[in-house]
Amino acid sequence: MKTWLGYQKGINLGGWFSQCVHTEEHYDSFITPEDFPVIKSWGADHVRVPVDYELLEDRNGEPRESGYLRLEKTIALCREAGLNMVLDLHKTAGFSFDKNEGEAGFFENEYYQERFLMLWERIADRFGGNTDMLAFELLNEVTEKEYGPVWNRIASECIARIRAIAPGIPILVGGYWHNSAVSVKDIDVPVDENIIFNFHCYEPLIFTHQGAYWMETMDPDLRLPAYASYGEMAAACRRTQIYSCVDLDALPSEEGLSTEFFISFMAEAVAAAEAKSVPLYCGEYGVIDKASPEDALAWYRMINAAFLHYGIGRAAWSYRRMDFGLSDERMDAVREELLKHI
Repeated sequence: MKTWLGYQKGINLGGWFSQCVHTEEHYDSFITPEDFPVIKSWGADHVRVPVDYELLEDRNGEPRESGYLRLEKTIALCREAGLNMVLDLHKTAGFSFDKNEGEAGFFENEYYQERFLMLWERIADRFGGNTDMLAFELLNEVTEKEYGPVWNRIASECIARIRAIAPGIPILVGGYWHNSAVSVKDIDVPVDENIIFNFHCYEPLIFTHQGAYWMETMDPDLRLPAYASYGEMAAACRRTQIYSCVDLDALPSEEGLSTEFFISFMAEAVAAAEAKSVPLYCGEYGVIDKASPEDALAWYRMINAAFLHYGIGRAAWSYRRMDFGLSDERMDAVREELLKHI
């Protein structure tokens, strides 16, 4: 499989320009210029920067120059630190992966779709010349499988419009079910040497999101170790009605997670990328802070070995807080070892 050079080991800056209160005070304080050399010292070669449309547009879709200046400064900070950058549109008018954001209608409404395309034209016009260290990620985590065909059409049109302005910029495209690896095979867009297929991996979800307060049926007191058996994990899925893309009941009930689990899970996505001769990238993966740091470390060891097996670039979620913070104080005891496995 093709390797995406310069984007092999990354860190997400979630919560800075997305999933946040959109105020200048927040932007100034959540991530600071001092954080970029720290991330570089962790051995990272890039950061993924999630951006909500509110940073760049007002309610009527008119550009916010202040937001573009923020991204301009972010790109400069990455250059100064020796980091590449993925600019990820995390939310667009009419759609968010999080239904609690109250965005709806994007996949049915031509107005929202055209607004999305025009936003990317502005982004491409402003930043598309940074082909040596910047990539565009069209949209974070399309949710329903039924959106797949519409998303393929919208993404194809978006790629064409970006290419008319910035022909050499790398562009990442993901699939449905929150960018699941199982959806990569159904990505159907024009490919060229600068298209990258993108997926996210929080498998098994019952482990990586144990106790997650934002999941309606999750038991907030659920705790599972990384080496819980598949049988224990499957039982927890049934109790909470929280299911992954992997049928844990179909796995040997007495066995548990291993590198082979992730190698097997990613194989279909790898084959799809190989068939189109494009690199494969994992834009998010991580473990909630309800799990112990030691269990998080064990999970990272296993999934990272699978990434290395295939040569998949990736970006861990997330640098600070956001319920997954790698720089948070609670991770101090394991961070030195953890950074070898992201």
